[in-house]
Amino acid sequence: MLSISDLAVSIEGKEILKGVDLKIGKGEVHVLMGPNGSGKSTLAQVVAGAPQFKVQSSKFKFENKDLTKLTPDKRAKLGIFLGFQNPVEISGVSVFNFLRRAKQSVAGPVISIPPASARSRRSSKLDKKSIGLLRAVGSPSSDATRNLSMFRQELLEYASFLKLGEDFLRRAVNEGFSGGEKKRNEILQMMALSPKLVILDEIDSGLDVDGLKLVAKAIKQFRLNDTGSSLILITHYARILKYIKPDFVHVMVEGKIVKSGKMNLAKEIEEKGYRLWQTV
Repeated sequence: MLSISDLAVSIEGKEILKGVDLKIGKGEVHVLMGPNGSGKSTLAQVVAGAPQFKVQSSKFKFENKDLTKLTPDKRAKLGIFLGFQNPVEISGVSVFNFLRRAKQSVAGPVISIPPASARSRRSSKLDKKSIGLLRAVGSPSSDATRNLSMFRQELLEYASFLKLGEDFLRRAVNEGFSGGEKKRNEILQMMALSPKLVILDEIDSGLDVDGLKLVAKAIKQFRLNDTGSSLILITHYARILKYIKPDFVHVMVEGKIVKSGKMNLAKEIEEKGYRLWQTV
């Protein structure tokens, strides 16, 4: 699904990634661990298309499509999703409207509603009999309304699963959210958008035990529903791996993946830390 070869990345003249090689197969779970400043979040953002980073060299493909020159929105349309480590607030934009527009952007205008002025102009050109027939067979606007209602109901079910209140969809994105709500909102976005490749950057940080179990349960349920989706999980700790079993664990140090293995590697890191791979 994702193939990265010899990825070198810099920002403002400082080299961060120094030749990363990584292959993610369909349906696989990969865990990326490493000390602070090792380049884990940079790798996640580069895959998602963050423009501030300069890709100096790489063979970089997603489902055999070259990602190098694709903007973040085009990568999202291909099915790449990044759950942020520190989600930003978006004042004045409700969670529902944010997700509605995001879904429309990646899936096409299946849940859009024409502006009121456009609807009134169109209706004024039709006689009452024609309007009645359109309503009977399902006009474009009624289809859109029905799709919108279904989408909202779907979001409410996801929110309930994540133990988010009924008013959550009306709140401004991340504004006044607790740390746990911000992380659960990232998972809500993942569930709503159904991406092919999910990258979760420290989704477990700041969560208490109950919050961690809930997020892990939601991730597992998402993967059951979307069996072909792949997951890159970036974390400092092995505690979330009690609930989500990885296919591969990778250690990133100083801008390179220096070790790959199975679950035992995560246990080794838990016991000994990263000193085996650090040069200083």
